[in-house]
Amino acid sequence: MAKWLKNGKSENEIIEADAEVKKTVEKILLDVAKRGDNAVRELSKKFDNYEPENFILTPKEIETAISKVSKRDIDDIKFAQDQVRNFAKKQLECIKDLEVETLPGVVLGHKNIPMNAVGCYVPGGKYPMVASAHMSVLTAKVAGVKEITASAPPQDGNPHPAIVAAMHMGGADKILCLGGIQAVAAMAIGTETINGVDMLVGPGNMFVAEAKRQLFGRVGIDLFAGPTETLIIADKTSDPEICAIDLLGQAEHGPTSPAILLTDSEKLALETIKEIDRQLEILPTAGIAKTSWKEYGQVIVCDNIDEMVKVADDLAFEHVQVMTEDPDYFHKNMTNYGALFLGSRTNVAYGDKVIGTNHTLPTKTAARYTGGLWVGKFLKTCTYQKVLTDEASALIGEYCSRLCALEGFSGHGEQANVRVRRYGGRNIEPYAAAE
Repeated sequence: MAKWLKNGKSENEIIEADAEVKKTVEKILLDVAKRGDNAVRELSKKFDNYEPENFILTPKEIETAISKVSKRDIDDIKFAQDQVRNFAKKQLECIKDLEVETLPGVVLGHKNIPMNAVGCYVPGGKYPMVASAHMSVLTAKVAGVKEITASAPPQDGNPHPAIVAAMHMGGADKILCLGGIQAVAAMAIGTETINGVDMLVGPGNMFVAEAKRQLFGRVGIDLFAGPTETLIIADKTSDPEICAIDLLGQAEHGPTSPAILLTDSEKLALETIKEIDRQLEILPTAGIAKTSWKEYGQVIVCDNIDEMVKVADDLAFEHVQVMTEDPDYFHKNMTNYGALFLGSRTNVAYGDKVIGTNHTLPTKTAARYTGGLWVGKFLKTCTYQKVLTDEASALIGEYCSRLCALEGFSGHGEQANVRVRRYGGRNIEPYAAAE
């Protein structure tokens, strides 16, 4: 039976904190809906001390920002974007339109249609999340989205040069220097100067995630991507130093980022805890990682590998790093995860920054019902149908008429009956079911 050597905040404490976030977001969204640009400007000044004449960057402002990025950084961004683009293109190749004649004269099909307008949020906060621009903007571009608006908060009163470069290189049509709730609200709702979009994508802190949740329905969203979650699955063959840094390397995202070690080796668990304490003395981002580990970190010891699979599936975490004697066992048997990182040679940071898979992934157990952001999220699979012959229309019409009568839908039934009369030569009385 699984036992916890370390636990984090209780479920009730987390629920209470979420309730406060919900109230804050609700108030801000209502304000943006009512007052548009004025509300956005006040919120940007309040939270980021930034109130430009226009939040949409001009071509000159984009050029100026990019000029501040070193050639090495530009080359690195290009390399990362090449990996993301290549994988997204391969995914797109798997998505096919369909047309099939299911009965003589009856043609059914579906067509994959890119969305017209998408808003991509790129987090800033303490860290400039340059890689998030690749994951959202570039993937939308590969999918064929017509109008891509990208938004990221200012840093030190200016657009962040590397984020602007990544957005521009990824194919953004409009770039906003705007952050937080006010950014996703402006893109979703629209203001006097910012056009509304059809879908919001991209990760963010708990406030951005809650704003997307509340805006869902008015616009589409990719998924609920809140604070980063990391699960390390390890056994006696694993290295405690690597386990520790793979936990802390993601805990540094923010003070509410859960990081969990799941193992069947109590010896490894205790050594990893000790190693975490050592690394927290020297890690430059220990201020954040220590809080996250203290309040949200967990260490779980299981009896065997099958129990580890069950606990991992119950957690349904965003990132799952597997460092065991047989990582493929988890690949074959796990069903709930955002992304798997198999073996000690890979890690979550590779996925976050450069390897090519998308790092916008489900959190808070959403992995039970959805995968992460990918090129297919930007496509609508829309069906169509054609009936090519009189005989086919009359045949389908007779079945439809009787089925409509079964449900009591007389108007629906008459849609079928009129075609049976016209194309099948049957003398059916109006609103009567075909025999």
